[in-house]
Amino acid sequence: MSGVSTPSGPRAAAPEGPARRDAEATKAVILKAARYLLARHAHADITLKAVAERAGVSAPLILKYFGNKDALFARVMSFDTDADDLLDAPLADLGRHMVRHVLASQRERGTDPLLRIAFAPLHGDHGEILRANFRAQVTERLAARLTGPDAGLRAELAVAGLLGLGVMYGIARGPHLRETDLDAIADRYGTLVQEQLTPGT
Repeated sequence: MSGVSTPSGPRAAAPEGPARRDAEATKAVILKAARYLLARHAHADITLKAVAERAGVSAPLILKYFGNKDALFARVMSFDTDADDLLDAPLADLGRHMVRHVLASQRERGTDPLLRIAFAPLHGDHGEILRANFRAQVTERLAARLTGPDAGLRAELAVAGLLGLGVMYGIARGPHLRETDLDAIADRYGTLVQEQLTPGT
């Protein structure tokens, strides 16, 4: 009776990558790549090929999961999930938390929770959608947590401080900022943001 031969060496590892990820994990990788690009480029300048290369997937796979570029960026233009994390702290500690979250997102994950608003086109539907989402999901949501006069203005000033920080860290790539410990920056800059949230405390 003849035996069945088996390879004597170690079996080749199954290929890793998007083909072995489940659908939700793959979608998350694609969305992260699209957010990264939208935080650095105008929507009109971003191609599906660029998103695919950043995500390590094929452009047809993006079409499979999202249908087209507009549908993909409709998801990207929502700030809901980012705002959940950004605002996840008691009001008394929120300034420091938001500063650290913005910097940690850039340093550790290569993304910024807010910066894509800076690249919203001034005209056209995409820009209007992005701005409307940003106001409703970030600044107005923050303002609703504040007490005292001018809550809306103070929320916008606080978020403006975070956007400036994100630009200096991720776009201008300020060397002193980038080499400084995150907690040290959060301690120093967080007080400036906190002054808008709870003035005089």
